[in-house]
Amino acid sequence: MASSNFIDYVKICSRSGHGGGGSAHLHRDKKTAKGGPDGGDGGRGGHVILKGNSQLWTLLHLQYRKHVIAENGHNGGPSHSTGAQGEDQVLEVPLGTVAKNAETGEIMCEITEDGQEIILTPGGRGGLGNAHFKSPTNQTPRYAQPGEEGREEWVILELKLLADVGLVGFPNAGKSTLLSVVSAAKPKIANYPFTTLEPNLGVVAYRDYRSFVMADIPGIIEGASEGKGLGLRFLRHIERNSMLLFMVSCESADIAEEYKILLHELETYNPELLDKKRILAITKSDMLDEELENEMLKTLPPDLPTVFISSITGKNITQLKDMIWNALNS
Repeated sequence: MASSNFIDYVKICSRSGHGGGGSAHLHRDKKTAKGGPDGGDGGRGGHVILKGNSQLWTLLHLQYRKHVIAENGHNGGPSHSTGAQGEDQVLEVPLGTVAKNAETGEIMCEITEDGQEIILTPGGRGGLGNAHFKSPTNQTPRYAQPGEEGREEWVILELKLLADVGLVGFPNAGKSTLLSVVSAAKPKIANYPFTTLEPNLGVVAYRDYRSFVMADIPGIIEGASEGKGLGLRFLRHIERNSMLLFMVSCESADIAEEYKILLHELETYNPELLDKKRILAITKSDMLDEELENEMLKTLPPDLPTVFISSITGKNITQLKDMIWNALNS
């Protein structure tokens, strides 16, 4: 994902097509002076449809497409001819896209599978022709149903990355470095806070040709759930992760306190995030000896799986992969 091209939020006006009107035609030909009603039905208005595409990673292609308008249905014709349906507008979106009503915030639908199609804004129904209204007491109805009007609504499309493991940590905790070591992803790495300004995905190869997907979420700071730093913008990507890998640098003055702050920010944003499996990785630990590691472990929750790693030297990277795979498949 190119750094300037990752778009995970767009707002569009979705307008479906009006249904075509029914025909009030009466049959006439050279042999029939006063035939009965033969008006056809109107065609359905076009839908606006969301379709999942596993080859897409961003909503960039919709960033400047503010209005999505489906075609109106065509009117019915004589000889019971049904009007053509309006052409649908199909919006291809990446997996993990959530559609919300812009006014109410209500979730309308979610796209989670490749090829999945969901009608976002349904088109109006076509009107019935006068042939439907004939009866013994009204043999030549000269009226037909008008088509149903389409709908127009403002919709917010949000992308929540679908990944097995989400990396959670303060800026400069080593998240991007780990992702670059265990996968082919090439996130930006530098020695200053907020180097990562958009999520990065990487596929981590495991034993026997197995793999899992890891997401590097931009750094969280204390108060992120209240809008500080990069705020809530990227916290939503954590919601879809199967498990969370917390990363705290061994250079931290209080590792346990940093872990609690991160946990608190996630809980404030969405308490359900605490139900996910968690692993704590102490990063940059290539200079630590066993005695120091044991001292640090005493300050951490005993039930929290913890591993000391170094992305530079490769220390315990294989062990970390094993812990992640076991947690994902237990």
